[in-house]
Amino acid sequence: MSATHTPLSERPKAEILDATLRDGSYAVDFQLDEKFVTELLSRLDDTPIQKIEIGHGIGFEAERAGIKPCNIDLERWCEIAGTEVTKSSWGMFAQPEFSRLSTLEKLVGRGMSFVRIGMEAERVREHLDYIRRATEICGEVYLNLMKTSATPAGDLLPLLDGVTTDIAGLYVVDSYGSMLPDDVRGYVTAVKDAFPVVGFHGHDNLGLANVNSIAAIEAGATIVDGCLNGIGRGSGNAETESLAGIISRTEGDRFDYKELARLAEFCRSSMQVIPEDRNLHVLGGVIGIHSGYFPLIEELSAEVGVDTARLMQTAADLAEHSVGKDDIRAAARQLAR
Repeated sequence: MSATHTPLSERPKAEILDATLRDGSYAVDFQLDEKFVTELLSRLDDTPIQKIEIGHGIGFEAERAGIKPCNIDLERWCEIAGTEVTKSSWGMFAQPEFSRLSTLEKLVGRGMSFVRIGMEAERVREHLDYIRRATEICGEVYLNLMKTSATPAGDLLPLLDGVTTDIAGLYVVDSYGSMLPDDVRGYVTAVKDAFPVVGFHGHDNLGLANVNSIAAIEAGATIVDGCLNGIGRGSGNAETESLAGIISRTEGDRFDYKELARLAEFCRSSMQVIPEDRNLHVLGGVIGIHSGYFPLIEELSAEVGVDTARLMQTAADLAEHSVGKDDIRAAARQLAR
């Protein structure tokens, strides 16, 4: 299926979802200053941004999977959002392995409007019931196809067979930050006729998150994600303020890019972001490996005495699909011989 390219000015008006207080939590090891959170939510609520994602970067109840908890618990997130977000809507991220539907029901009862459920395309079938039940609890459920680029665009729709028609939309997710604009257009084009809404979530390993988000809109996506100042997992995400500024050049200032730019500076100066290894993020973007595996890659590279690039490429060559821990360990054993 060939990708289409329609200028922004001729596309339906796209929405920007701000994920600073969700994806951005990775950058501070899930520890967010409550005063900062309160002020940012209040000021974001005064902009035209209509969707604000908050909570643990990996998903609500991530601590049930042994992951470090956010210092702000779910009860407190609901309290803050309930007070500060009065014009926009707020939501959280979920993963079926640890995010319980009973907890989703409680969050919706506390005012949460949307949830985004993350999984790889190859795992959708085993979670069809979870997705269906989620739509019965929450009126706005999005399916986020994590590591989308690990699956050829033409293979996506068969893997999504059986997904409830009550779903609000589907997200193409560039988890590795490895997609080029034509890749994005191809993925969006492949699924846009099958779902009411298509969104795009881009990472910035190769510096393409902003342009890829615009490419997604040109291909028919109607939601794109951003984080203020690009602060997010690993190399970060598309920048909310830049997306708003780019869109303003063709559609007028629909998102108040000037205020978003001020908020980006507020985030830059307020969040004590943990430094990332730029070398690994570029390698991950080119080779196609998730940044969550970088600590293991560094550990095994030192253990067997090989360059991280060589280990990563070997793991990618061994992987049948997306690179996982077993592939990385197998690569290390192979290189140690």
